[in-house]
Amino acid sequence: MELIDGVVRCYEWGSRTVLAELLGRAPSGESEAELWLGANPVAPARLRSSRKTLDEVIASDPVAALGAQAAERFDRLPFLMKVLAVDAPLSLQAHPSAEQAASGYDLEEALGVPRDAAHRVFRDRNHKPEMVCALSRFEALCGFRDPADTLRLIDTLPTPALDPLRQRLRDVESLGWPALLRWLLTDNGGERAEMVVETLRACTAGSGDDWAHERRVIAQLGALHAGDPAVVAALLLNRVVLEPGEAMFVGAGRLHAYLHGTVVEVMADSDNTLRGGLTAKAVDTEALMAAVENRSGPVRVQRPAASAGVSRYEAPVAEFSLMRIDLDGSLTLPGGPAILLCCSGRARAGDAHEQAPHRAVTPGSGHARAGDASLTRGDAAWVGAKAREVVLQGQATIFRAGLGALA
Repeated sequence: MELIDGVVRCYEWGSRTVLAELLGRAPSGESEAELWLGANPVAPARLRSSRKTLDEVIASDPVAALGAQAAERFDRLPFLMKVLAVDAPLSLQAHPSAEQAASGYDLEEALGVPRDAAHRVFRDRNHKPEMVCALSRFEALCGFRDPADTLRLIDTLPTPALDPLRQRLRDVESLGWPALLRWLLTDNGGERAEMVVETLRACTAGSGDDWAHERRVIAQLGALHAGDPAVVAALLLNRVVLEPGEAMFVGAGRLHAYLHGTVVEVMADSDNTLRGGLTAKAVDTEALMAAVENRSGPVRVQRPAASAGVSRYEAPVAEFSLMRIDLDGSLTLPGGPAILLCCSGRARAGDAHEQAPHRAVTPGSGHARAGDASLTRGDAAWVGAKAREVVLQGQATIFRAGLGALA
């Protein structure tokens, strides 16, 4: 068990204060968007003691780090834990399935597209399901809304420019959501540009009714991305609000755009993002259409009841699982491979099978054993597979990212 230092990634949508406050340091002056805690070779965490990168540690002895079953199946740490500090909306995007990622990656390799090229779509051969759990109030657009509800929203926007969209929504069961999205995002002759202008005018003029928040989001996106038809595509998506401790799972093909707030995210270890707009980055409409799901409906917000201080979130994948631990005293958790992130309070983590049987170990008591990790706000720890169980002691809120069900 080792303390690790993650890597802060800066993007234009990030916060200038949130990650600095979490890590207990002064702001850097940059838009700090993501804290990466994992072994992805693009930005691997480092062990605080030796300064070795986590991917180097795992590669040196995969069985000791991951366990025999995970080492055979993945041969790397299959998940990546992050903190996202979202101060401005992210792109309209979805992630490919494992099959789509593998075939897309192989095709771009065969075409000789450099892996670091700005227009490269598939950075690796892995899928990228993800789970986000709110640290602050978090707002997102996610998944196609039921078309009847979207028609009710559009009825609050009195502009004939949206009549073609109304008709296609009525026919979406036969047309299909990917075809509707392709029509919206492919602007031949400027028709969609006019639709964006008229939609924004109608959103700005709207009154206070049940759809006022949705119109506000569209107006915000339009102010940031003038003329982008993805602004109108955002009308099709559910607005989701997560309160602290609430979570949602985003599987392959689910169209989404994160808008504002701070979350802990755990995901399959991949950098494959298929963008459709609301960004200055490369957009590949056809790759997105091939991946996007053809269904609609509400998003399931997970509000698990805590058992002995532990909330478990459901993710139907083998690569990762997520727990939130509200610690007040002592409890025992599954061992590694895992990453622990302390978001508040103070705790000590140790291997349960090396714990002295009759001596309580409390943070700051001076009775720590070699191999224990003392965690305060912003600290993270790597737990290797040799630790079969972990004892936590103290008062803290800690997130644990680990493997999913491998069976």
